This record gives sequence, C-alpha cells and structure tokens, in this order.
Amino acid sequence: MGGTFDPIHLGHLRLAWEAQSLLNFSCLEIMPCHLPPHRDTPASHADHRFEMAKLACADTPAFHVNDWEMKKPSASYTVETLEHLRSEHAADTPIVFIMGMDAFHNFCQWHRWQDILSLCHLWVAHRPGCALPNSDSKESGILRNAQTTDARALLSDSNGKVHIHNTTALDISATQLRHDMKLGIEPRFLIPDIVWKHINYHQLYQCQQTSTD
Repeated sequence: MGGTFDPIHLGHLRLAWEAQSLLNFSCLEIMPCHLPPHRDTPASHADHRFEMAKLACADTPAFHVNDWEMKKPSASYTVETLEHLRSEHAADTPIVFIMGMDAFHNFCQWHRWQDILSLCHLWVAHRPGCALPNSDSKESGILRNAQTTDARALLSDSNGKVHIHNTTALDISATQLRHDMKLGIEPRFLIPDIVWKHINYHQLYQCQQTSTD
C-alpha cells in the first residue's frame, strides 16, 4: 500500500488491516512515497513520514514499512514500484496493490497505467459516499472486464483482477488533520498516539507543542 502518509492515520491502518485479514498476506508492505508525481510536495519531510509509518506499524508483525521509494531520488511511479516488487517474487506470486476509490477514478491517467494490471491485482477501497466511476469511463471498462466480487479470487492468479472492498467508514483525511493541527486541534483517536507524540515533539505541521501524557 503506497501513499505520502502525511501523516499516516487510522483510516490507512484500518484499510491495510482489512485487506490483511481477508487475504492473510504473509507480509503487507506499507510504502511511503518520497516524491509524489501527481500532487504537491508533502508537508513533512520524507524522513518524518517514514518514521511515523514505522511507529504506526511497529505492533503489527504482518505490516512492513518498505523504504524502496524513499531511496529513489526521482518521482515515484506506481508501475516502477510494482516492477521492482515483481522482480523480488516468483512470477506466480499474487501481488495486490491497495488503493482508494478516489484514486481509482483517475487510474487511467497514471503513468503506464496499462501495464499495472499485468503486474498486480487492484484492491480498491470503497468508502460510503464515494461514487463508482462513470459508466463511460475507461476505469468503468476495467471493472467490467476485470472485477471480481470474491476477494479470495485475488489469490488464485498473480495479477489482472480488480476487487472493490466496502471498507469501514472512517472519514479521516490527512489534509484535514494537517489543517486542524495547524490550528492547534489535537488529532487524538484519529492517528496512533505514538505518531501524535512524534508530530508534537518535532512540531510538524506547525502544531504547537503540548503535553502528550
């Protein structure tokens, strides 16, 4: 699962946990992006975002925070990351890329998007209130050709399927969290306590240092 994780929050972690629980991955990779190609520069430095992800995942043995994209000096494109992961696994090993429905709406604008399903399956998290792609969109065509309603079907092949998962409704936005912290509003019960302590100690997102006891 990739993203800027700026900061990582309970919505990210719950989505990862639901995928892990249903598919029983031996390892679920959390891959913070160093330089996102299609969005603004992250608000916090890559080192902090990587450390926050490690702190958030420390008590979940099945989660591994991967630093491959962190080490790239150039923009991180999903297809290149998947090619790297595919090179590390047998050709018949299923690889599942976890993404949100909001991102899937623009999937066919991604760099070399046509190659992605030859490298992995897509697990698309569908939150309440987020519409499916328009019926005449390329993304809708992908669903018609590749969608499976059975999550476990992703384990029978190495790539090529799309599963839409109705995820637990946690309306948490990293953008809103950053906005609130800048105003001095603490993000308790929205991010792991250990992540909040890191943010508070380093005064990330221009938050004012407060007690974390």
